[in-house]
Amino acid sequence: MLTIWGRLNSHNVKKVVWLAEELALPYQRHDVGGAFGMDDAYRAKNPNALVPTIEDGDVVLWESNAILRYLAARYGNDALWPADPVQRALADRWMDWQFGYAEAQRPAFVGLVRQSSEQRDADAIERATVACGRMMAMLDTALATQPWLSGEAFGLGDVPMGVYAHTFFALGLMRQPLPHVADWYERLKARPGYAANVMIPLT
Repeated sequence: MLTIWGRLNSHNVKKVVWLAEELALPYQRHDVGGAFGMDDAYRAKNPNALVPTIEDGDVVLWESNAILRYLAARYGNDALWPADPVQRALADRWMDWQFGYAEAQRPAFVGLVRQSSEQRDADAIERATVACGRMMAMLDTALATQPWLSGEAFGLGDVPMGVYAHTFFALGLMRQPLPHVADWYERLKARPGYAANVMIPLT
C-alpha cells in the first residue's frame, strides 16, 4: 500500500492525495510537518525536511510534482500522463509553471490565512493579488482554447494548478473576469477526490 507522509493542509500534499484518489490507489496518510512536526525517522526519508514524501514498496520519493509523475507513469496506464512526448510536454509545462504561481500567491496566503490582522502586510497582499490575477489571466487564455490544461481531457497537468486555483478563489483574489478559469474550477469541484481533499478549510 502507498504511504503518504504529510499534513493535508499543505498544497503539495493535497496534490498527491488527490492524484492517489484519481488513480484509485489504496493509501495511508500520516500527518507530518507544520503543527505535527517531523522526527528524525522522517528527516532520514526526506533530507529537505519538507512534505510530502511517499513510500511505495522500496521506492521512497519526495518533491510533489516528481511524485505525481511517478504515480501517473506507474499506475495511470497513460490515462493521465500520455506516452506521446508532445502531449505530455504540453501538459507538463503547467506543472512547472505552478511553482512560479505558488511564489506569487504565497504572501497573500500567509497574510490572509496564517497571520493575524495585526501582523498582515496589506501592501504585500495587494502585490500578491495583482500578480496572481496577472498569472491567472494567462491561464484563462490557455483554457479558452482547450477544456483542460492537459488538453482535451483531464490529466496530470491540471493537478498542481488545480490545487492552487482553489486557494485563489477561496481567498477572494479574483479582481477581473476569468470565465474559462472559473468554468475549469467548477469542473474540478465535481471530481470527488478534489472535493474531499483540496476543498478543505485553508489553515
